[in-house]
Amino acid sequence: MEQAKEKTSDNNMRRLARLAAVQGLYQLALMPEPASELIKRFRDDPTVLLQEEETTIAVDVDMFGQIVAGVSDNLESIDTMIKGAMSERLSADRLEPLLRAILRAGAYELLHRGDVAPGIIVNDYIDVTHGFFDAKEPGLVNAILDRLAKTLRS
Repeated sequence: MEQAKEKTSDNNMRRLARLAAVQGLYQLALMPEPASELIKRFRDDPTVLLQEEETTIAVDVDMFGQIVAGVSDNLESIDTMIKGAMSERLSADRLEPLLRAILRAGAYELLHRGDVAPGIIVNDYIDVTHGFFDAKEPGLVNAILDRLAKTLRS
């Protein structure tokens, strides 16, 4: 029983880290600064990106840092992968910054987190997308990250 609670807690910590990483990447897109500065501020006070009630659950700050730094360090290759996974009808350059942040974080994890099942990564980023969008964006995130998962993990 204790192990099940711990696993749920770990999952929630990772989900919040993903949400915070997307918000951080979005912030960096709007107001560029070194990723290391944002990571430091978040480590000092997670409420800079998360609401107070979300921070009652511990956040995996190491995972947050890995995603934000990893995306920032590999931005060009990640964007190329995303563009390659998109339908020819869509332009990666026309994605709104928040949607681009979601896709970048998901793509980074699919590429660099071989220890996490692709389905978990894709589903968590679809959930993050649902938190911000109501229309067809969650389906778009699903399609692109699923294509990337099949390409990167096959």
